[in-house]
Amino acid sequence: MKKYDDIIVGSGVSGLTLALLLGMNGHKVLLVEKNAHIGGSLRRFYSQGIPFDTGFHFTGGFYKNGILQDMLMVLGIKDHIQPIYLSEEKNNQFILGPEQTTYNLPTGYQRTIEKIKEYFPCEEHAVDKYFAMAKNVCTQTASMDLRKISMSVSALDEDFLTLDDVLNQLTDNSKLKTLLARYSMCYGVKPREVSFANHSRICYSLYESVARVKDGGDAFIRAFQKHFKEFDIEIMCNRHITECVDIQNNYVGRFVLNTGEEISCDQCIFTIHPGEILRTLPHNHLSKAFVDRVSAFEPSSGFFSVYGVVESPNSADDFTPTITSLFPTADINRLLDPGNSGMPALVIMQNAEEVNGKFYHVLSALEVSFPEHVEAWKFSKPGSRPSDYRKYKQQHVSSIKERIIEKFPEYKDSFKVIDSASILTFRDYLNSPDGSAYGVKQKIGQFNLFGKLPLRNIYAAGQSSMLPGVVGAMMSSFIVGRTIVGKEKYNHFIEQRLCN
Repeated sequence: MKKYDDIIVGSGVSGLTLALLLGMNGHKVLLVEKNAHIGGSLRRFYSQGIPFDTGFHFTGGFYKNGILQDMLMVLGIKDHIQPIYLSEEKNNQFILGPEQTTYNLPTGYQRTIEKIKEYFPCEEHAVDKYFAMAKNVCTQTASMDLRKISMSVSALDEDFLTLDDVLNQLTDNSKLKTLLARYSMCYGVKPREVSFANHSRICYSLYESVARVKDGGDAFIRAFQKHFKEFDIEIMCNRHITECVDIQNNYVGRFVLNTGEEISCDQCIFTIHPGEILRTLPHNHLSKAFVDRVSAFEPSSGFFSVYGVVESPNSADDFTPTITSLFPTADINRLLDPGNSGMPALVIMQNAEEVNGKFYHVLSALEVSFPEHVEAWKFSKPGSRPSDYRKYKQQHVSSIKERIIEKFPEYKDSFKVIDSASILTFRDYLNSPDGSAYGVKQKIGQFNLFGKLPLRNIYAAGQSSMLPGVVGAMMSSFIVGRTIVGKEKYNHFIEQRLCN
């Protein structure tokens, strides 16, 4: 039986971050991954030799003293991650309502404020108040600063107000409210369900900058793999924990893997979906209240995705990435409701990819979707889906392609669909219980599965623990890492890394 200081379950960005963070602090670490490769939704897939993003498409946080920049610097991988900024207004476009009112928005906190006030000159007070409140939340949130993070987080007044509460107090203008709440699509929770504080924590970095990354999530994976070699970090793929045994005083002595191997550790940190954690832990050592709480978590929204290329005789090497968001109604609560009977929201992303010296103009379209939409086929498996499911996919691909051509008529004869994916595809490809894009809903008043669990040497981290997306998932790992490494050693480590 092998013994480790730390076992980390799940190799998405949270697991990768925590493994490297602990390894850099002298820990012997085992990273356990259920799939054949590490990376989770960071990992791209290739179809017809062309790379497409799975779950990581763009992020905020790439700016001086930004939380993402700081985390990458501490981990020593900043120079391996090359952001491609969507710096021009036309590259970040929002089209709202049946009348298709178009808003082109810049990046940069102050530039964003001024531009929105240009669009809504009679709402300057509402705009200023919204952004002041959002900034205040982030300033007061200790976890937004690596030097101050702690497992003990003080709740703010805004943690008890929904995003809807704040917007409705500020303005009656439905389009302004939609524009201010637009990044709800980046965490998949209705404005009437999410706290204003968490909305602000997620969105603030996106106001400062929006960027893709050269080579997408694969760039992160390569950077982590390279640095793992410098430390005592072992990776086991095609493995998952099936049983926790030899439990004494709520301390797990041994973990049994699906291969029959047995391992032990001082700490085991799960960075996977809370539902999967609950299925792994022995219920006879958990309270009914704990089981009921985790069982009640709801999935965030997911996507039906279409992947394609725009075939053009022109080289795409100077092609600038763009994001175009189509919101058929100004009611985001409706757009993020599984029962929405109208046209769903659609996000169209374009970028250039180079493969063996050849450039491809890649276009990916993500249509909001939910597990309820594929309920009829939830027990089916890849490669053996029924004909009605295939018909469902074909209809959605055709519908999304029509919407793409309607927005970009110049692509009528040049856009070619390469592949597509439903909620079920994401569920099975990523070993996610429901295929949602952002883990569980971050609902107001909800107590997420985060930090130390009822079993004393078991912890939880990941995007479902704190905040969704790359930034939130990595932040959760720094917080748990601080607890495991120890406050004084962690603080010295952070200061040393950020001062270099």
